[in-house]
Amino acid sequence: MLDIQFIRDNPELVKEKSAQKNYPVDVDRLLTLDAERRSKLTQIDELRRRRNEQATELKQQRPTDAQIAAGRQLKEELATKEGELAILDDTYFALLKSVPNIPADDVPVGTTENDNVVTKQVGTIREFDFEPKSHWELGESRGFIDKERAAKVAGSRFAYLKGDLVQLHFALMNFAMSVLTDETKLKEIAAAADLQVSTKPYTLVMPPLMIKTELYDAMDRLEPRDDRYKIEGEELWLQGSAEHVLGSMHVDEIIPEADLPIRYAGYATSFRKEAGTYGKDMEGIIRLHQFEKLEMESLTTPEDSLNEHLLHIAIQEYLMQQLGLPYQVVMKCTADIGKPDARGVDIDTWFPAQQKYRETHTADHMTDYQSRRLKTRLKRADGSVELVHTNDATALAQRPMIAIMENYQTADGHIEIPAVLQPFMGGKSQI
Repeated sequence: MLDIQFIRDNPELVKEKSAQKNYPVDVDRLLTLDAERRSKLTQIDELRRRRNEQATELKQQRPTDAQIAAGRQLKEELATKEGELAILDDTYFALLKSVPNIPADDVPVGTTENDNVVTKQVGTIREFDFEPKSHWELGESRGFIDKERAAKVAGSRFAYLKGDLVQLHFALMNFAMSVLTDETKLKEIAAAADLQVSTKPYTLVMPPLMIKTELYDAMDRLEPRDDRYKIEGEELWLQGSAEHVLGSMHVDEIIPEADLPIRYAGYATSFRKEAGTYGKDMEGIIRLHQFEKLEMESLTTPEDSLNEHLLHIAIQEYLMQQLGLPYQVVMKCTADIGKPDARGVDIDTWFPAQQKYRETHTADHMTDYQSRRLKTRLKRADGSVELVHTNDATALAQRPMIAIMENYQTADGHIEIPAVLQPFMGGKSQI
């Protein structure tokens, strides 16, 4: 959520940037409600002051009928004003929450994802001397992927992963975790990216797979609700990505500045309905209702947050380079970065069977947009308190595994294992 004082001071900027993100907001209406709310709060404070004064006086003497009547009237006026404020607050906060984060200055202005900007391409696209198969064809022929039986058990967009493909998945996760927990490696990555940033290792986390409605909403990741799974009869939802339950860990906490940055690498099974994608990516395991992912989440001081975002991107690139996968870095435009993001960067990896790059990673820079509603703050050495900044980014998920299947396939349908993963595969060089 944006700071209301920022909106008061910059109404035209907020209108412009909200429109650029395709979130039309009635800023004028919001500011009118804000003024009404402040007036109402002043009236309530005055009534409470008068009521307290009267209570103090009545303690010192026996109350008269007139004093009792006056006290009753004050109580009724206060209850009326508080009721009016409660009704006003419902509208006010709903409108305030609808205001998106302000995009950073370097975010390209665009109306759809087609306006995203490719900033660089890395790696050599392999030339096959045979017709490359899709990951689905490879997985089905080798018995690695079984969607037919999964459909009988759970419905469409679910899959059984089996055999060596499961081992490959966990090799990817273990490889990423080995990097994120190695301070020496993080120093190398930061130095290569010319970043002056802490190289504090990430703490590994296996988080809850459910999140309360209030916190999901505070993270600004609950919408669109038709893409989320709610637990019937409870104010609980299955999380849609690990950062939803990582970023909310420190709700209502004040963190000493010396403890920052706080970095988590959370592994979770995530759930999405994939609403609105009927008929899209139905084959294979690119777009499932359930998927596995290792996610990076960071809490930092405001002055360190942009470099933390850039570190996440540098880590993503390092992982992809070590895996030997061709990729491109994409600066997402205003319409595609999402409501809570100030900046968003994707990494798209080359998929030979589709002859195109597909998104495999994203890195989100939220500034203090999430922490304001979570009330996650930091305490400076001088005793002052302010909001932390949050960042999240994909470390590795299932899509890079799919890219390995397609880019490292052999003519006879086997899959070569990238050298960096072989130690995590018991020395196997091929599956």
